[in-house]
Amino acid sequence: MSGPFDPLREQLSTAAEAFAGDGILPGMVDDVERALAGELEIFPVCHHSPASGLAMVRRLREKQPKVIYLELCEDLRPVLDELVNCRLPVALQAFATDIEGFPPEWAPLSVIAPITEASAEYQAIAYALETPGVEIVLVDRSVDHVFQWEPRERGGKAVDTVGVEIGDLRPRFAELEEHLLHHGKVRHWSEWWDQYVEQPLSGADYDTYRQVMVLIGSLFRRLRPHGNEVDEDRERYMWTRMREHLAATGADPATCLYVCGAFHAASPVMGEHLDITPRTETRWLYGLIPSSHSQIEEQFGLAPGSVSIASATWDKAVQRGGVTPFQLGSKRKGRAKPPAAPQPVTDRLSGFLRQPPSLDGFDEAELLGWCVDIVRLARRNGYQSSTADAIAVYETSILLAGMRNRKRPTPYDFQDAAVTCIEKDVVPGRRDVRRLCEIMLGGDRIGQVGYDSLPPLARDILDRLAPLGLDLEKRTLSRALMNLDANPELVPCSDLLWVLRYLLPEGAVKPIMGSRVLGERSIQESWDLWLGKHQRDLIELGYEGVTVEQVLEKRLRTAAWDQKATAAKVLAAVEDSILFLGGRRFTDELGARAVELLSAERTVDDAPEVLRRIRRLLAYYRSAGNGLPAWCEAFVTTGYAHYCTLLPTAFVDEESGVRQVGAMLGFLFSMESLALSLGCDRAQLELAVQQSHPEAPAKVALLWTAKFQLGLLSMAGLRALTDELLDNPLVVPSVPLYVSGFVQALESAPVLTSFVVEVLSNAFGRLPDDVLLPWLPKLIAALRKEAPELVPALVREAGRTFPGTLAAVDAWVPPWSTQAAAPSSSALVAAGPVSELLAAHPAATDAVAAVLGCSGEWRQGGGAGEGAGAEYVEVAALLAAHPDSADAFAALL
Repeated sequence: MSGPFDPLREQLSTAAEAFAGDGILPGMVDDVERALAGELEIFPVCHHSPASGLAMVRRLREKQPKVIYLELCEDLRPVLDELVNCRLPVALQAFATDIEGFPPEWAPLSVIAPITEASAEYQAIAYALETPGVEIVLVDRSVDHVFQWEPRERGGKAVDTVGVEIGDLRPRFAELEEHLLHHGKVRHWSEWWDQYVEQPLSGADYDTYRQVMVLIGSLFRRLRPHGNEVDEDRERYMWTRMREHLAATGADPATCLYVCGAFHAASPVMGEHLDITPRTETRWLYGLIPSSHSQIEEQFGLAPGSVSIASATWDKAVQRGGVTPFQLGSKRKGRAKPPAAPQPVTDRLSGFLRQPPSLDGFDEAELLGWCVDIVRLARRNGYQSSTADAIAVYETSILLAGMRNRKRPTPYDFQDAAVTCIEKDVVPGRRDVRRLCEIMLGGDRIGQVGYDSLPPLARDILDRLAPLGLDLEKRTLSRALMNLDANPELVPCSDLLWVLRYLLPEGAVKPIMGSRVLGERSIQESWDLWLGKHQRDLIELGYEGVTVEQVLEKRLRTAAWDQKATAAKVLAAVEDSILFLGGRRFTDELGARAVELLSAERTVDDAPEVLRRIRRLLAYYRSAGNGLPAWCEAFVTTGYAHYCTLLPTAFVDEESGVRQVGAMLGFLFSMESLALSLGCDRAQLELAVQQSHPEAPAKVALLWTAKFQLGLLSMAGLRALTDELLDNPLVVPSVPLYVSGFVQALESAPVLTSFVVEVLSNAFGRLPDDVLLPWLPKLIAALRKEAPELVPALVREAGRTFPGTLAAVDAWVPPWSTQAAAPSSSALVAAGPVSELLAAHPAATDAVAAVLGCSGEWRQGGGAGEGAGAEYVEVAALLAAHPDSADAFAALL
């Protein structure tokens, strides 16, 4: 039985025998004939192709189908109704954080399906939603099945976002693509497609378009004979869903239209059945997110600017007239015509394949407009371009097209010509000429989701920020100024903005003035708001909860109970919960988790962070006046016992740095009074210090300071040890490391600041230059690495200790020298209740003197009029001469 494609099949068979003899070319004709012979009409498309969009508009107005089957995840159907509130391009999204039946490392899962106005899919959707009595059915795999069919291991990488490439038509192997680009004299696939498919098909009739698209899909399919199993299963899935719908509704296949990628239109499994597995228990969330031309190009692997060029091609075709596109929410429906009677299939491929493209007058005028516009735009961006450059770009565009065997210059030829003629060796601004061409041809158009289509969380945010009086849906930057004292009704807006700053990416909300820290409150705040630009991030927050507070609590809880959570990270979550959520229940829950993790830790890597955060939290709770919560007390007692246990090991462990050991001692000594009041035993700390035997110089210095604080080493003994270091030539090179340890000890013993200054002063005074100069760099590097935040305290103490003028240096006597510290033997002790009390109970004073390394004898003090010191007499005379201050102080008490 002869068919309309027999002459073409015979011609291609002859060509195939002459070149290869493998039968691919005749098989392609068989695929075309099979796709066109089915009772259900198949409409092949290429995603974001203006030619596909134009052919779709023409076919819909001609056929007026009652049912449209669309290659798109079937469970995305409810989202299509929300497209009416959006400005394209946007993307349909399915999102899941709590997954069941998939590897845990895959979470979160996301599926993205972008839609542009120039795409055939959008025209079909708009037609179905705007035309009464028309049903649109999505027949591709559900998003759950998309991930069910993913291999469980993909080179060790987790599966994240999957872009649904509706109607993707691109060779899936590098050899063919490289061959096409080389012989087509183009740089990338987008340019090849525009020259050899897009432009020739933009004005073709429907039958020609349909046959050419199926032929291309068949070519790519047959050149990849292996690896089509997943695609064939997808096609069986779609045919199974269509057969189920036809059987359930009784629809006439002649009134239906099946829209799919050209690759699937040439499928050999047409009409076959597939046993579809049930979905998993994963809870999917669906919505719309803004998209852009650049994001679509990245998702589909297209050349930069190709989607913008496709959009410009679509706009040009619409302006030419002859086609009225469908648009959601538009009042311009177009005049309905009765459906055309089906026409017999005829061979249109033979004539189309022999027909060369032609350059018409409209394209020439368009090229002239491009040349003028790019010169004008270049001048605005700093280029010294002129009318001569416009002429050069025009002539070069035609020249390049001729060199590439093209009858008409394409936008890609124009880009190359503009770069050649305008761009010099230096780009004067932020944009080069190629980017300017992309902007001129349409730019990176960005879509927007309307308020009514936003998830509840996003709408709640916009409603709660309404008192600011700003249009937060626009994509430009807005500035919010708030005086929280004069306008207390703006305090909830401030609280919400701080939460959004925590949850959204950097730049969405940015505080210019004001801060949010424990125990402080801003009076005035200033914010830069860019929520319109970050609408996608705002929408994706809605997939995690109903309010931002719920999302924040969920994230903090997830971080606290993560397998890699540490006590320091949970303390950070505690602080965030106080700052942004308030309330005690959730904060106490996080605090209890921090206590649990601290007791289970076997390393001290996070000791500095733990010390810094628990100090800040204790200061906050004490200033609040409500007493310490139970978890804080438990954290202090647990940390005291925990660090006492780990201290001997940390002193000798090479993996525990001096900073960590210093932080442990800082925790133990700064929290000691509170820990002892809560029932801890100081003997545990003393035993831990006695059992510590470090060898590293910095840790040895830390041990000495710990013994000093415990009273096991006097100040005189500490001075003697440091003097031995400076006197030993073998140890002198390590003195900077000892100094680093002493500086770290300031975390737990700030009283030793003057002692560290003394050690450094003695070193600079006693060591010769040939010894001192080599270890100065080591000293600076050690201090910068181990204790940069403690050095300012050291500098301030040195400033108070040393003379302020050069003339006073010669007469300056160090305060720690024995001559300056020796008391006068004839000094009298002032009498009074304090002296009498100390003399009656000398044990405490003797103990303090022993710790400080002071020696002396008890002296008998005289009365006020007899043996009182000169200082006492002067003070008494001063108070008698000026009694007002004393009377005011007495009245105050």
